Amino acid sequence: MEDQEKLSVLVIDDSQYETRLTEKFKYRRPFSKPDPKHVLAYIPGVIQEVRVKAGQTVKWGDSLLVLEAMKMRNDVTAPHNGTVKTVHIQKNERVMKNQLLIEFE
Repeated sequence: MEDQEKLSVLVIDDSQYETRLTEKFKYRRPFSKPDPKHVLAYIPGVIQEVRVKAGQTVKWGDSLLVLEAMKMRNDVTAPHNGTVKTVHIQKNERVMKNQLLIEFE
């Protein structure tokens, strides 16, 4: 009966499931759809170059910045056509994973 006390109820699409949830699962961050207007750092590193400025129009694939991580230079490109609203970083700045780098209008 001890195992029954540790079971949790998980509801998915109106169906209930009894299961044992790990602590990591209980405290996970819920999924949120990425904002297409935000360019985030996908890995921690150091900004080596910033190639755009606020108000600049860019096309899909244009280089926005260079992020150095683990001795590799990663060219971060524009995910779509648009106008740069704000550049939140500068050269030689250390950034964390998922930090907002550039914002589009």
